[in-house]
Amino acid sequence: MKTVGMRLVEGLHARGVEVIFGIPGVHTVEMYRGLSGSPVRHVTGRHEQGCAFMADGYARAAGKPGVALVITGPGLTNAITAMAQAREDSVPMLVISGVNRQRSLGKGWGLLHELPDQQAMIAALCPTRRITDASQVGEVLDWAFATMATGRPGPVHIEVPTDVMPMECAELARPAPLPARPVAKGVAEAAAILNAAKGVVILAGGGVRGQEAALLALAERLDAPVVQTINARGLMHGHTLTVPASPSLNSVRELIQAAGRVLAIGTEFGWTDYDMDDMGDLPARPDMIRIDACAEQLARLPAALTLHGDAGATMQALLPLITARKGTGAARAAATRDKARNELAQNGPMMLDRLGMVEAVRSAMPGCLIVGDSTQPIYAANLYYDHDRAGGYFNAATGYGALGYGPGAAVGAAIASPGAKVVCLIGDGGLQFSSGELRTAVDEDLPITFLVWNNAAYNEIADAMRAANTEVIGCYPSPLKMKLFAGACDLPFTSVPLDPEALHRALSQPHVGPRLIEVRVTV
Repeated sequence: MKTVGMRLVEGLHARGVEVIFGIPGVHTVEMYRGLSGSPVRHVTGRHEQGCAFMADGYARAAGKPGVALVITGPGLTNAITAMAQAREDSVPMLVISGVNRQRSLGKGWGLLHELPDQQAMIAALCPTRRITDASQVGEVLDWAFATMATGRPGPVHIEVPTDVMPMECAELARPAPLPARPVAKGVAEAAAILNAAKGVVILAGGGVRGQEAALLALAERLDAPVVQTINARGLMHGHTLTVPASPSLNSVRELIQAAGRVLAIGTEFGWTDYDMDDMGDLPARPDMIRIDACAEQLARLPAALTLHGDAGATMQALLPLITARKGTGAARAAATRDKARNELAQNGPMMLDRLGMVEAVRSAMPGCLIVGDSTQPIYAANLYYDHDRAGGYFNAATGYGALGYGPGAAVGAAIASPGAKVVCLIGDGGLQFSSGELRTAVDEDLPITFLVWNNAAYNEIADAMRAANTEVIGCYPSPLKMKLFAGACDLPFTSVPLDPEALHRALSQPHVGPRLIEVRVTV
């Protein structure tokens, strides 16, 4: 006999799942029975939030859903922060949790890990289904994977009551085919507008991830500078048309406003990308053309033409209709890059110092994945930084902005990218949110460099308090003693000053498994 829990694992494997991130508990024992002898690999986190961050990092690096398995109650509430981050960044993530036996739900009996209404709580955040009978397992899995593949990606939740998990379950039918990525209607009209326009500018968002070839071909035909939001960084590295700078910068806004036509692809025009300083004026153009998989996002911001469909499929359909041209695109892009970097320098010398540390990572470890937490070097790079690996730069310092994202996400990214070097760039404050995940990196022997920006402060918040003429309170928690902490985690340790050359030398040292490098910063 095979149970619901066992068939669930079989069904995940049949849908291409290779890894599950989780922490076992008494409410999920039956699902763990399914992992015994399964080709699906289990990676044990130290906190359910970290497990879900691992699923997020895995999904971004692998280009397919990450999966987390957690217990009911605190396991799921711990994972909610990571699920919210995935929602804001459009990352496909499946979270499977237990829930107490069916007849107890909503009764308030005081059972272990009981919530008043777990499903209703999650429904406010993402789509959720409960398996109430063995016959539903395959159908609910089909629903979950179709939901993650349709429209705007994001988290999906399945809960399984403890009295359903051990039910006898027949062999599952083959997975239903995933829905095709639709080409938007209106492609011919968009091509006519773009062919008639001079000085086109492309805005590329996270929806373009994995579609670098189509984006590059379209940009070259249109002779269009390509402005990349944070979630699109790493695309078109070093290309003459690339503008790896934030639309919050005045120099980039000027490029957008001066364009003959703006083509926005896979970008939701989030304020943390387009109006970081909260000036109240998104640099959008009512006459622009938008391509997006999410109808709700298209309806949120006016455009002359909206194309509701998959970014990659729609770009491919648009390409043969575009008349190739040569003009000033490369010159406009180069001028904007220069102005953007100069604008960064005007924010103070420390801004370029912070950016220099990120650029030192790129030069010392070419082709690595940089997984960022909310920390000052990442803030600087989010304003201006050109990474050398498509899909290889992402962080939580935008949108939802969860602190402590980096270690778990770096573990997931490393598992999704065998052979690749991964750098987790995190502050001393963020590290204390999720320091346990470094032990997971040790257990899995992952080639992750944990690069800690140690200024012994939440200095970005302290600066904000000073700017608001408010007493600085709560911004100087004592940091970990990094050398001792690294030793406790069995990690090789190096400490360097705030100097890109010193960091380059430290990063260039050969290493196999995980390591910790501290950058000492004087506030």
